[in-house]
Amino acid sequence: MIGEGDKVDRYSRGWEKLKEIDGEAGEAVVESLKDIAPDLARYIIEFSFGDIYSRTGTSLPEKEIAVVAALTAMGNAAPQLKVHIHGALNVGVSTEELVEVILQMSSYSGFPSAINGINTLKDVLQEMGVEFQPVLQEGEGDRFARGKEWLGILDENQVQVLEENFRDVAPDLTEFVVSFGYGDIYSRKNLDPKMRQIATIAALTAMGTAQPQLAFHIRAGLKVGLSREEIVETIILMVVYAGFPAAINGINTAKEVFNSL
Repeated sequence: MIGEGDKVDRYSRGWEKLKEIDGEAGEAVVESLKDIAPDLARYIIEFSFGDIYSRTGTSLPEKEIAVVAALTAMGNAAPQLKVHIHGALNVGVSTEELVEVILQMSSYSGFPSAINGINTLKDVLQEMGVEFQPVLQEGEGDRFARGKEWLGILDENQVQVLEENFRDVAPDLTEFVVSFGYGDIYSRKNLDPKMRQIATIAALTAMGTAQPQLAFHIRAGLKVGLSREEIVETIILMVVYAGFPAAINGINTAKEVFNSL
C-alpha cells in the first residue's frame, strides 16, 4: 500500500530509496537530464523510487531481481540494465544469482536477450574489478525426466497438458519446453524457486505478450511459496519499466488467477 504517501516529501523519500540501491547512478541520471528534461529526472525520483520502490511487500533484492529479469527480457534498455545490475549487487544479490536470472530469460525472450544480458553483467563486473569464476553446471540423467520432475513441482499435470495441446501440430515442442526450459534451466542451482518465479512473472508482465504463460507462473509462484502480495508488488513494479498497460494487464491476470483458487 502507498501508506504515508503525501505525508512525506516524495522526492526526499525517492532519493533515500535510490541511495540504498545506487545513489551514484541516480546522480548521473539527474545530471544527464537537467539541461533538456529536468522534470523527467524529478518524476524518476518521485514516482519510480518515492512511490513505487518505497512500497513494502517485496525486499530490495526481490525488486532488483525482478527488474534485471524484465530489462533483460525487453532487450532494449542496456544502459538501464547495467544500472540495475549494479543495484542488485549493491543490495545483496550475488553474481551467481544474476547469472541464473539472465540465463533463465533465454526460455522466455530468447537467446539474443540472454546473451546481451550476460555481456552487460560481464561489463559491470569488469568495471567493478570483480573476478568471477563460473562453475559449469551439468544436470544428471535424462533431461526430459529431470524437466518433468521440476515442472511437476509447479504443476503436476502440466506435462500432460503440453502433450495434449501440441500432439497434433508440434509434438516436439513439448520435448523442447520440458527438456530445455525445466531440465536444463529451471533445475540449475544458485537461484531459489521463489526468485525464479519472481523473475519470470516480472519478465512476462513486462513483455506483455504471454498472458496464458503469465497466469501459469502466477499459479506456480503461489505453489512454491510466493504470497499474493509479493506477486502483486512484482507486477506493480513493472509500471516503471514497461508502463501502465503492461502492469494493468498483469494485475488483471493475477486477479483472474486469485479468483479461480
